[in-house]
Amino acid sequence: MSISHSAGLRGVRQSSYCPAASVPSLIAAAVLLLAAPAALAADAGALGTALSVVGADPAASADGAVPPLERASPQLPGWAWGKPRKDFFKYKDDKPLYSITADTYEKYAQFLTPGQIAHFKQDGKFRMDVYPSRRTCSVPDFVADNSRKNVGLATLGADGWSLADAILPAVPFPLPANGAEAMWNMKVHYRGVGIDWKKENTSLSPRPGSDEWIRAIEEQTIFFPWGEKGAHRLADLPKYDTMIYFGYFTPTALAGQAVVGSSSFNESGSEAYYYFPGQRRVRRMPTYSYDAPEVGYENTYLVDEAFMFNGPLDRFDWKLVGKKELVVPYNALDVYDFDGKETDLVRPDGLDHGVRRYEIHRVWVVEATVKDGMRHVSPKRTYYLDEDSWNALLAEDYDAKGAIWKVREGYLIPVYELGACDVEAFAQYALQDNRFLFDDAVLGRGVDARWYTEPEGPRFHVGFYNAETLRAISDR
Repeated sequence: MSISHSAGLRGVRQSSYCPAASVPSLIAAAVLLLAAPAALAADAGALGTALSVVGADPAASADGAVPPLERASPQLPGWAWGKPRKDFFKYKDDKPLYSITADTYEKYAQFLTPGQIAHFKQDGKFRMDVYPSRRTCSVPDFVADNSRKNVGLATLGADGWSLADAILPAVPFPLPANGAEAMWNMKVHYRGVGIDWKKENTSLSPRPGSDEWIRAIEEQTIFFPWGEKGAHRLADLPKYDTMIYFGYFTPTALAGQAVVGSSSFNESGSEAYYYFPGQRRVRRMPTYSYDAPEVGYENTYLVDEAFMFNGPLDRFDWKLVGKKELVVPYNALDVYDFDGKETDLVRPDGLDHGVRRYEIHRVWVVEATVKDGMRHVSPKRTYYLDEDSWNALLAEDYDAKGAIWKVREGYLIPVYELGACDVEAFAQYALQDNRFLFDDAVLGRGVDARWYTEPEGPRFHVGFYNAETLRAISDR
């Protein structure tokens, strides 16, 4: 495995405080960046020693911009669900080291993605405040143990994209050999058995020339049937990797609409049922997956863009390009401030820079290219996966002409109740359409999202996610 030629020398972190290294030194560093995982590709004993328990390089970068992996919790004492998470973050008093703007981004271009650069070129007001890097992500011991067991056991299906065998919850491929394996690490990174939002917001900025927002408020539950504590072989689990319910409170045009849906480890498409209050009926949505537009968002938001990426992998070929050190959203707890004022912080040109936090981290780069014979409105995509947690931190979508169309950034936080990191809130900048989307957010909603490590209530059972349940609980 090596960094692709297109990555050039940007795959190597060069300190902004030191003179430029020589070209031979940069090339050598680029090779070393991936040498350790390649050499240890079949060695489960490397996990927790030469590598972290999920396959990350625990060492600092040569210049210290990426620090060593932390062993201590980033959580201060006294937190309980319902208290602001940001107030109990060990590094809450960090100050930005520098800011990247449209006037200065060229200085930092080697640490930026093509999508970030395109964003700076288009929006002269966009700004990224870069903080000290804090490697706060870990996993519980049982997830670490399962991840070790997966080395040599977890496999993809003969189709090259489905998950055929693994022990969960865990990282199925802590030493990934290809892009599909890396994406499965992202899809099933540990998030407990599910997440519940009593109130969340989805905001879509006005069309150019208009001042009419779509500001939706909804309830949502995501269930991961494989996420219960212990060690579960894939064959002994339900076939679903993700099951979801959400129902709209506002705006009037969407109020009362609701959906249940699910996607599987080894089946194409997804299963979805939608309740339309005007018809007082539940309809099966057989094509509500992939690049189908989400209902209510003027064709700007695709089903598989939610949560940075969701759904099956079968429409793309997935290439594992290598690792790079980049400026990425990280430890962005202010984005999850449920007491904040959403209308002040979510503006037409994007999320206020004061609540976004960026740090330099190592990420895996995965390129997705639509398969021959398949179709997708974004024939090429790139995903940037955190080496310490396997969360998707950044993504970019290209149009049919090869131009960057959309740029997404996921706001990672340490989730105290899990002992792991997750990304739920994310922003999407449709650069060609001049529109901004912010989703899965509790910002300003008055109540926090909650991650569950044990099933509680009917929504954390497979039997909830069907047309009959949706019909019974929908009352408008």
